[in-house]
Amino acid sequence: MALKETFRRGVANATYVLVLVASTSAVTDCVPRAAAQTQLDKSNSGHIEPSRTANSDQPVVKLTPSQQAQVGLETAALEAAPHPEQFRAYGAVLDISRITELANSYANAQAQFQTAQAKLEVAKSAYDRTKNLVDSAALPKKEAETAEGTLRVDKAALAAAESQLRTLAATAQQEWGPVIGRGIVERSPAVVRLIERDQFLVQVTLPPGTTVTGTPGTALAQAPTRNANIDLQYISPATRTDPRIQGLSYFFSVPGDSGLLPGMNTTVYVPSGNTYEGVFIEDTAIVRWQGRAWVYLRVSPDSFRRHPISTDQPVSDDDYVVRDIPSGSEIVMRGAQVLLSEEAKSELRGGDDD
Repeated sequence: MALKETFRRGVANATYVLVLVASTSAVTDCVPRAAAQTQLDKSNSGHIEPSRTANSDQPVVKLTPSQQAQVGLETAALEAAPHPEQFRAYGAVLDISRITELANSYANAQAQFQTAQAKLEVAKSAYDRTKNLVDSAALPKKEAETAEGTLRVDKAALAAAESQLRTLAATAQQEWGPVIGRGIVERSPAVVRLIERDQFLVQVTLPPGTTVTGTPGTALAQAPTRNANIDLQYISPATRTDPRIQGLSYFFSVPGDSGLLPGMNTTVYVPSGNTYEGVFIEDTAIVRWQGRAWVYLRVSPDSFRRHPISTDQPVSDDDYVVRDIPSGSEIVMRGAQVLLSEEAKSELRGGDDD
């Protein structure tokens, strides 16, 4: 009996120890979970529900300074400044095989003209000698007649070669305008660069009804990679419009290593010749919401309000000059998308509460 009693006490003690160990493990496991939840609650507690004020329809989004640092939010006070007004136009990189053909044809016609001119000079000299000999009775009269016939044939050949030159020069100007047309005739360095593919020819067409003051001078084209803009150099007004657009057209040149190739279409920004006051807004500050473009303005150290902007004055494919933002406004340059997400989540939480 004493042995059985001792055994029962041993089992009871072992059971107590196991229960104690399990309880301690459970408590220890709960401590980090509770701490993590507390930290998450602290992080979320800083998000204050957007509130609307009497002077704006847009809600205010609040983030504490620590939260702003956590999301990498950056702001900048931007001043309005004069900017050149630009139009968004349509560019097409042209195939210049016709320019090459005209330049080669004109070079051949010019060689034929020079050949005919030289033959005419020889024929005229021969005719003069023969005529003198015929007049002195040293040669029969028929020799003079033969020399005169040769002279007339060479005169006709020269006239035909000269006419061919004039026709090709007129065709070049009709098809490509006076600047490029003259360059084809004179084989100017600009045309040679086009033929040798050091540069490409871009036809830029403005939207219908749009005009520019004076000549554009330069323009910016959207690069195929969309990471940079390409400088275009103005050449002349185009001799035809793009039939798809029906606007005023101009010829520009673009470097051959720009990434643009014949047959490509691109967006081009053409200066109108006018300037206006506005704030330059980079694409990193712009968010898209409900079919519009917006930026966030700082209204207090921890408050931001969404502000609509007009995108009718592009500087590139994503950057704009905005006239409806007061000069000196502090604009969120980095982190605007985070503010938009916070605003959307807060609106959803408000809808759930309703």
